[in-house]
Amino acid sequence: MAYQIQRDLCTACGDCQQACPNQSISPWKGVYRIDAATCTECDGEGEPGMPQCLDACMEEDCIVPA
Repeated sequence: MAYQIQRDLCTACGDCQQACPNQSISPWKGVYRIDAATCTECDGEGEPGMPQCLDACMEEDCIVPA
């Protein structure tokens, strides 16, 4: 399962894009989106069970499971 960015909560800061080790996050229509085909939820990367985009995002509940 991948994660998704809630458009109405995204501030388009780009912090999540910089944190993503898979380059799965890209700008899209003024905010950011996560490509479900390449998102691995950072499995095997960083803190176990904690996707790096979630740690980087300052907006609560902006990035959620898809």
